[in-house]
Amino acid sequence: MKFNSAIFAILIFIQFGYAQNAEIPESIKEHIKARIDEGFNPSVALAYIEGEQVSYFNYGITEVKSGKSVNENTVYEIGSISKVFTTILLADEVLKGNMKLDDPISNYLPKAVTIPEYNGKQITLKDLATHTSGLPRMPDNFKPADYNNPFADYTVDLLYDFLSSYELQRAIGTQYEYSNLGMGLLGHILELHTGKAYEDLIKNRITEPLGMTMTGIAFTDVMKANLALGHNEQLEVVSNWDINSLAGAGAIRSTTSDMVKFITANIETSDTSLNRAMKLSHEIAFTDDSKNFNIGLAWHFGNKNTITWHNGGTGGYRAFTGFLNDTNRGVVVLTNSVSSVDGVGMKLLDAPVTLELPKKAEFPDVVEISNEALDIYIGKYQLAPEFIITITRKNNQLLLQATGQPQFEIFPSAENKFFLKVVEASITFNNDETGKVQGLTLHQGGQNMPAPKIE
Repeated sequence: MKFNSAIFAILIFIQFGYAQNAEIPESIKEHIKARIDEGFNPSVALAYIEGEQVSYFNYGITEVKSGKSVNENTVYEIGSISKVFTTILLADEVLKGNMKLDDPISNYLPKAVTIPEYNGKQITLKDLATHTSGLPRMPDNFKPADYNNPFADYTVDLLYDFLSSYELQRAIGTQYEYSNLGMGLLGHILELHTGKAYEDLIKNRITEPLGMTMTGIAFTDVMKANLALGHNEQLEVVSNWDINSLAGAGAIRSTTSDMVKFITANIETSDTSLNRAMKLSHEIAFTDDSKNFNIGLAWHFGNKNTITWHNGGTGGYRAFTGFLNDTNRGVVVLTNSVSSVDGVGMKLLDAPVTLELPKKAEFPDVVEISNEALDIYIGKYQLAPEFIITITRKNNQLLLQATGQPQFEIFPSAENKFFLKVVEASITFNNDETGKVQGLTLHQGGQNMPAPKIE
C-alpha cells in the first residue's frame, strides 16, 4: 500500500510534459515485455484510454511457475488507489449536505475515544483526506501476527487505543505526511456515519453504478478464478492482504477493464451525483507553496497540476492510474509483483521519463544466529528526537519498527549486521568491549545514520 523519515520514504512526485500518442507505443510494449522476460514482474495489464477508444496490452501470467495468461479481466490488488474511492465517498456525503470537510472527526467517533489535538485545534475530515492530519503513516501498535497478511488482525479497538494515546508532533493542516492510518480512519468514519460497511458503500455508490462487476474487497468466485497471485522481490508467491478496520486505505481488488470504467467516469462530465463527487475530489484541497505541492482529496498531481494520479501497492502487487487533466486521456497499469509500474503510466500521460529496467535486488546470505544472541539487540534506538527504531524478536526472527510505521523483518548477514528486504537498507549494531549493544547505525541511500540505544 504502495510504504516521514529516513526509512521507507517511497512516495515520489513526478512533474513533467510529453507528446500525445493515440495508441500504446511499441516502446512501451517492449519495455513491459522486457520487465517480464527479465524476471521483474510475472505480468503487467495495461489499459490506455483516449475518449471512447481503449487500448489494452496484457503480457505475462498469473503465477510465475504455472499461471495462465493475463487479460483485461484479470484481478489484481490495487492497494492505495482505494484511497480515492474513499474520498469520492466523502465528497458524495459533502455534496449531499450530510457532512462538511471542515467537520472535526470527533463528531463522528465514539465519545469514549480521545482524539488527539494540537494547540486546541482538532483534526477535520479534510485533514484526513489530504494527509495533513499530523497522524503518522501507520499506528505504533500495528504489530501483525502474520507479516504476510499484516492488516488482518488490526482491529477497531486497536485503532481507538492508538488514537486515545497518541500525541501529535506538529500543527494540524500544515504539512503533508502520507498516512495509511488517516485514510483508513476516514473509511471507518464513513462506515459509522452511514451505518454501512465500507465495501457496501463502494458497491452501492461507485462500482454498481459504473458496472464494475469485478471490483470489490471480498473475493467472489469469479474474481478468485481470475486472480493474478501476488509475488515478492524474489518472485515468490505471497498472500493476499485482508485489510479490515483500515479498509479505506487499500483493501480493493479490481481489473483493468473495471478501472477503465472508473477512470473514464472521472474524466467525463455528467449530471450524476457520482460524477459531481468525483469532480470535487479532483479539486486542490491543500497547498504547500514552499514545496510547490498540491493535493486534492487523496488525488495527487504532476506536471504542474496537469496530471491527476494515484498509485498503490500491497505485499505482492503494484498499481497506477491517472488521467491528463482537461483531456479524455487516462491510463491504468496493474502488476502482480512489487516492482513498480508507475513509470509506464506516467510515460503514457506525457511525462518524459526514461523507462529503464529496475536493478535486480541482491541480498547477502542469511546466517544462523541463536535466539540468545538475537536477544542482545532487542530494544529502542533513537535516530532523531521524535523518531525511534524498535527492535523486537518473534521466535527466531528479529523485527524492526520505526516510529509511525509497520514492523519489518530484518535478516542477519553476520553476528551484528542485518539487512531489510522491503527496502535497500541495512543495520550494524554497535557493541562495546564487553559485547553490550550501545546503539545501531542505519545504512541507507549512501548515508550512515547512528542511533544510540535508549532502552
